[in-house]
Parts: sequence; structure tokens; C-alpha cells
Amino acid sequence: MTEELAYAGAARQAEMLRGGQVTSRELTELYLGRIERIDPALNAYRDVWAESALAEADDADARLKAGQQAPLLGVPVAIKDTLDVAGDVTTLGTAGYDQPADSDSILVARIREAGAVILGKTNLPELAIHGFTESKTFGITRNPWHQGRTTGGSSGGSGAAVAAGLAAIAHASDGAGSIRYPAAHCGLFGLKPQRNRVPIDSEHWHGLSVNGCVSHTVADTALFLDAVTSGGPWAPSAPPAPRQPFAEAAASDPGRLRVAVALKPPRALAPPLLGDESRRMTEEVAELLGSLGHAVERADPDWGSVGNQISARYMGGIGDDVDAVPHGDRLEGITRGYRRIAKVAAPGWAVRRAVRLEGRDRDRIGVIFEDHDVVLTPMTAGPAFEHGRFSKRGALRCLLGESRFYPYAVAWNYTGQPAASVPAGLSSEGLPLAVQIVGRTNDEATLLSLAAQLERERPWAQHRPSV
Repeated sequence: MTEELAYAGAARQAEMLRGGQVTSRELTELYLGRIERIDPALNAYRDVWAESALAEADDADARLKAGQQAPLLGVPVAIKDTLDVAGDVTTLGTAGYDQPADSDSILVARIREAGAVILGKTNLPELAIHGFTESKTFGITRNPWHQGRTTGGSSGGSGAAVAAGLAAIAHASDGAGSIRYPAAHCGLFGLKPQRNRVPIDSEHWHGLSVNGCVSHTVADTALFLDAVTSGGPWAPSAPPAPRQPFAEAAASDPGRLRVAVALKPPRALAPPLLGDESRRMTEEVAELLGSLGHAVERADPDWGSVGNQISARYMGGIGDDVDAVPHGDRLEGITRGYRRIAKVAAPGWAVRRAVRLEGRDRDRIGVIFEDHDVVLTPMTAGPAFEHGRFSKRGALRCLLGESRFYPYAVAWNYTGQPAASVPAGLSSEGLPLAVQIVGRTNDEATLLSLAAQLERERPWAQHRPSV
């Protein structure tokens, strides 16, 4: 088994499994071996389930031999430690939980139904709060591109696992950019789907959070979305089914699109940052889109005071999560500091008002989509920063610092519409940089099609970290 196979991605591996070019046991043993050798330095996984993974792989091989079909049959995947897996403690990155889950979450059940082999659970910061993956309970998760730098967060373990070739694809979640930041810092594709497109067990952070994945290729993400959303809406809150499978959208030409290049983010808690390299990379992608025949122009959404509503829902959600921890005395000091801030910045009336104003704000911001099909923005202020840059500060300084470095993502959690982090190249230090593309409500298809076009022009999966 070669490194090429480890980095082949979920879509290609699924093809190879169906064609008998590789077995699920071979893939699973490949990843378990790489995890054993590589992950001690990275700390992507909280726990690895080698015995059950091999048993699931053998079962998948038997099903494949019998001619059975399922979208992810035999593909090894990782699960972020926000989802319940029966018999395992869902820690949410903290020592505050100690009771095993009675059953699988809805999404884990769907992933199993799709035939995937679950390798284990990946790390996140405490309660998924941060855009970095560091915790006192489970340690620092290190970026495969540079072990002194962050993977982003909160899905940092999932980002590290896929980027280092320790899983074919990994579940991730996004409440304020937590799919897109690790994707950006780890050189991966990361799509935040439309709100409630992918099953989520309960509303999180007052509707900001969604489930999805991080992957090597656009086709991988499309396969994952088709696999976990097939069979009709999972709940009354689910959006209408797409007009075509996501895999077909990813394989389709986007046509000529109208693209707005927006460099002005909403102001939330502090003046936002935008480094020269991130600005230049965004401008380069805009030029590339123009050369591909798209109509590209500078235009910013009318943000208004949306940052106030975003802050209320985000901080209010964190406050709710802290209050729900059964052993709150085990929480980190910075987490308890966030709770104190939430009491002042996000009282109940402010959260209720923010939820009530969402429709008005979405309509105003959405005016930009009357004349444009896609909005292009930077993804982050710059490449991955060094460990401890924010975590070693007090809660308020950490909150302000992160809001300045990551100002472009969370507005689209508030409006609920799809947004994706797309690899755009490497910084002067050889670290991944990314741009963000945002689509209309329920229009993941356009983002997948456009991202796949960019992938063909600049094949990012061929660039790998040295691990």
C-alpha cells in the first residue's frame, strides 16, 4: 500500500473498492498503520478503534464480494468528537463529560448505512469554541504542513487527519467557520452546507451550526453529501432536495457565473484583519475566474449591524453549552471566561432578538445575489498561526483576536446559506491559503461546480505536507 492510495480520497477509493482494485481491509490497515506512525506527532485522533474498524472492513469486503452497493462501502472515515457513537463518551474536547452515549447520532447512523468504516474520533477545542485545536484535556493538534502551527478549529483533528493521509475523509462541523478554517489551514476542501442539509441531532448555537466534512477533493465532499442526505429529508427543517445529485453537480461545468469579490467583512467585535498574502491570493483567484469567462467585479454585501446579532447567537450558544456540562468544574479557565462574557454580551433577550432579526438581515445581505451568482471572499486573514497565539491569552483577548483573524465565515452561518473554503495556493512560508465562495440559499450545486472548475485549473490535492 502506497502513500498515493492514502491520499486518493473517498470518491476514488470507493471506485477502487467497487472495482476490486483494493479491499477495505487493505485500506483500513493502511490508515491504522499510518496513524500509529504519524499521529503521535500530530494528535489528530482522540481515540482510534482499530479492532472494530478491521471488523467493519471485513464486513464491507464480504458485502462487496456479494455485489452489494452503498456510497461509502468500505471507505475508512474519521468522526469529529461532537457526534455520539454508541458506547463512547462524546467529550466535546473537554473532561466535563464522562457518560457513554446510548446510541449513534443520526449522522453516524447515516454514515454507517452508507457503508463507511469508522477509524475513530478526532480532536477539537473545548466545546468546539475556537478557531484553533488546543485543549488542556487532549493537548495540541498540530498542522501536518508545519507542526508549530495550528490546524484551525474547531474541526482541527479532522483537518489534520485528512491532510496527513490518516483517513480518506472526515466528518466536521461548522458553527462559525469550523469546517472552513481547518480546510483552509490544512490545504483541503471544506463546504459548509445549507443549514439542516446534513442531519444534526439538535439545534446548536441557536441555528448557527451544521454538519459536513473536510476532504481532499470536491468529488469527495459531493459523495459524502449524497451519502448522508439520500432517502429524502431527514427532518421537517431540512431544505428541499437538490435538483440533481451533488456528485453530478461537482462533475458539471458551472457555465458563466457573475462573481462578486467582497473584501469587506461584517464588523463583529473588533476591526477585522486581512494580510497581504490573503488579499493577493483572493485577487489572483478573481483574475483566474475572469480568465475562465466569468463576470467578476468588486461588490460588498450590505452588512448593516449584523455583527451584533452574530455575536449574540454565538456567545449565547457557548453559554448554553457551558451550562449543560455535567462537570463544569473541570472546564478550562478560558471557557469559563467565555461564559462570563456571554452573561454580559448575550443575555436571553439579545439572543431572542438576534434570532428574530435573521430574516430581515438575510434579505438585506442577500440583495447581492440579485446581480451575482457567487460571492468570493478571503477565507482567513493569513496562513496558519503559531500554537498558543490566542489560547494563552485571557478569554476577552482571545475572543477579540480570533474575531479579527477569522472575520469572513460566520455571517454565512447566521444566514444559513452554503459557503466553501477552496485551496488557493501556498504562502511565502509554504503554508496553505484559501478563498471562500458563497452561494445562494440551498445552492450547494453552484459552489461544488465552481470549486471543481478551480480544482481542475489548480489541482491542489497534488500538494501534500511532508509527514
